[in-house]
Amino acid sequence: MAIYYSSTRGGEKNVTASQAILKGLAEDGGLFMPDTIPVFDRSFSELAKMSYQEVAYEVMKLFLSDFTEEELKDCIARAYDSKFDTEEIAPLVKADGAYYLELFHGNTIAFKDMALSILPRFMTAAARKNKIDNTIVILTATSGDTGKAAMAGFADVEGTKIIVFYPKDGVSRVQELQMLTQKGDNTSVVGIDGNFDDAQNGVKKIFNDKEFEKELAAKGYQLSSANSINIGRLVPQIVYYVYAYVKLLENGEIEDGEKINITVPTGNFGNILAAYFAKQMGLPVGRLICASNDNKVLYDFFQTGIYDRKREFILTSSPSMDILISSNLERLIYLSTGCDAAKTRELMEELTRDGKYTVTDDMRERMADFSGGYATQEENAAEIKRLFDDTGYMIDTHTGVASCVYRKYVKETNDTAKTVIASTASPYKFSRSVMEAIYGSEEGKDEFELIDEMEKASGVAVPAAIEEIRNAEIRHNIQCTPDTMESTVDDILK
Repeated sequence: MAIYYSSTRGGEKNVTASQAILKGLAEDGGLFMPDTIPVFDRSFSELAKMSYQEVAYEVMKLFLSDFTEEELKDCIARAYDSKFDTEEIAPLVKADGAYYLELFHGNTIAFKDMALSILPRFMTAAARKNKIDNTIVILTATSGDTGKAAMAGFADVEGTKIIVFYPKDGVSRVQELQMLTQKGDNTSVVGIDGNFDDAQNGVKKIFNDKEFEKELAAKGYQLSSANSINIGRLVPQIVYYVYAYVKLLENGEIEDGEKINITVPTGNFGNILAAYFAKQMGLPVGRLICASNDNKVLYDFFQTGIYDRKREFILTSSPSMDILISSNLERLIYLSTGCDAAKTRELMEELTRDGKYTVTDDMRERMADFSGGYATQEENAAEIKRLFDDTGYMIDTHTGVASCVYRKYVKETNDTAKTVIASTASPYKFSRSVMEAIYGSEEGKDEFELIDEMEKASGVAVPAAIEEIRNAEIRHNIQCTPDTMESTVDDILK
């Protein structure tokens, strides 16, 4: 069945998957959504016998219906190859009764690799399919991990350039070094004097500037996005939740049809939305537990039905979740209105104008699959230490938030359904915060001393992604303010 995409705000309709991937963001500022969410056409027992790559094809073919079988399988084979350091791509580790889905075995050691390894392949296939001659300029904002994963994916990909904006003081040192040392003649990274929301708003503003779009087109450029607002990012994320379920089935951990819960550390809402899509497709999922850090805008939303970004922005040890405007929530809002684009547009305009909006009781009822929880900095650190002391399993600061929120959820509800926790980054990416959580103050030690100590403590070898930045040359040093992001893009492209 052919699947078409429309803007959540009612502008563009009947867009093919390849066109939606190329555009990234709809012209009216909305996000592309499939006109219907397809259902699985394979049984879980069939899927359980498949490799990650084969499961990926079975899921992606349902959403990307204008890609041929050959095109899709080629994209998948090129994306999920030896750049991942485990054969199963996304292994499950059982620790203290939960199943940690390790999504950080790609070449930048964060879950963003799972989608950003394949997005450049989608883009180039889509450009050929739609006879695009312009250079595609990937413009993206990052709270730490998307930037590196996107640059690594697009580095030296013909017909593309990539420009990444990140909050100068809002990422870990390892995250920053990974970006600043990225090779590739078509890559640029810019530190902004502001937070992630400033970077994200600046990127959206550039996308919505139609005059700038015309100027770029005259020079042979067209903009697209690698953020999770791009449907080409969201679809590959559905795959690993399906894969986790069928691996639990294959390993005899669950019965066919048994419901599991899924806990996700959440910032921009794309990762947990992918789990929701999987449930809508027919994956047996009970609760979707949305885990927030001290910036608990999503927790408050699920508690009250009011989304309010007007609050203090807190820098935490889980920086990829330091977000007050969760862009992908717009897709859930759209679904909860019964796909009413006018109502969705009205709420998004309220958010821009007033900094808040309130959903109806009927909409909240349609979001009843979600439970919200949050962990403070102190609770997060305590959970990382507890899990390591009890089991020897070391997790990063984002997975720590999810693990803590999951334990709280079980205590409050007595819901003991088997639970998959999305483990979104290697602890090596946040070595200082993780080592201080376990051993106390590590003042006076540099990042790489801590990394060597982490290797001894965890028994897990230092990943190649860390080794390669130890002595790597700093290649990027551009900085700007949120107000000068557009002119910075212009300067880079000149």
